[in-house]
Amino acid sequence: MAEGKNKYRIFLSAAEPSGDAHCAALVTAFKNSSYDIELAGVGGEKMRQAGCELLELTTARAAMTYKAFGQILYFRRLIKRLNQYFKTNPADLVIVCDSPAFNFHVAKAAKKHGAKTLFYVAPQLWAWAPWRIRKLKKWCDKLCCILPFEQQWFGTRKVQAEFVGNPLLEKVKSANIQTAQRYTNFNPDNAKIAIMPGSRNAEIETLWIAMQQIAVNLKEKYKNAKFTTVAVDDKKAQILKSKQIDGFDCDYQIGSVHDTAAKSDFAIVASGSATLQVAAAGCPMVIMYQTSPVLWHLAGRWLVTTKYLSLVNILAQKKLVPEFMPYFISTEPIIKSIENLLDDKTKLTQTSQELVELTKPLSGHNVSEQVCRIALKMLC
Repeated sequence: MAEGKNKYRIFLSAAEPSGDAHCAALVTAFKNSSYDIELAGVGGEKMRQAGCELLELTTARAAMTYKAFGQILYFRRLIKRLNQYFKTNPADLVIVCDSPAFNFHVAKAAKKHGAKTLFYVAPQLWAWAPWRIRKLKKWCDKLCCILPFEQQWFGTRKVQAEFVGNPLLEKVKSANIQTAQRYTNFNPDNAKIAIMPGSRNAEIETLWIAMQQIAVNLKEKYKNAKFTTVAVDDKKAQILKSKQIDGFDCDYQIGSVHDTAAKSDFAIVASGSATLQVAAAGCPMVIMYQTSPVLWHLAGRWLVTTKYLSLVNILAQKKLVPEFMPYFISTEPIIKSIENLLDDKTKLTQTSQELVELTKPLSGHNVSEQVCRIALKMLC
């Protein structure tokens, strides 16, 4: 960095709602620092509202696996645009948040034009396609990990990595973390069940109907069961309501995964970061994910290198909660698994206790401030 320089340009890249939220908190942290920083990027409305100048709204394009192929041309054009942007608007630091399929290319473009790069949320190379470590080492100057074991995993592979805590659990202080639920007097007929269909359009398209069908079946056995569905924002809530099936009834909450889980006896959750918020609330759950059967059998099951696929079970290093990843058509095994748990008070209590203990190391960190500190150190 040029001696005496007192103003810096930072570019942030997020492609999904979760990344938008993480980057928005980071923007606030930068603005609260004593540095004179110009902030630009690609992301969502939360970043814009926090004060980041946006070149493009990318979060509406969020997709997963086979659904993502429809977005390839859009993101190719965007990468081409960013290459030109970095050429004419040199950045001192480029921070890419999650979404490695897109952000690897952003980091590559940034390095091409002389910017330092920071990866916030480590790509899960320990789970699948570990050979991509070569690309990461080439395009990443510093890596901020949100899972405790990642610092050592990447460090032994010569990547400068630091564990910063989990941004989703930033406000959950370890000392005040949700105490484990006790099910001594629990009556499954009156169960309060949370439904978390995810924030991506692809998740809603593949999981929401199935989750509702599961709820309808559970209602037949547990007559007084009540359901609460969490949507990431008002727009997603309207989408969920428009796809609500006959016979299913629920309350809707906006962006309150941890709080809703803390008030629930059980949860049905789309695989992803929300599972950690549910775990921190001490709420037993089943985890779901759907993908193309053809792609899974041809490639997916051969690329995955971990025994378990959900974050909760990966951290626990055992099958702490049932995971149906992927499920393809039948929801009967999922329903049976839920019924077995709801009818077992001892198992529910034990699971709740283990989930709380599992998430304590991830909770209570000032994640945004730590990432901000790392970024500012890279500038000097």
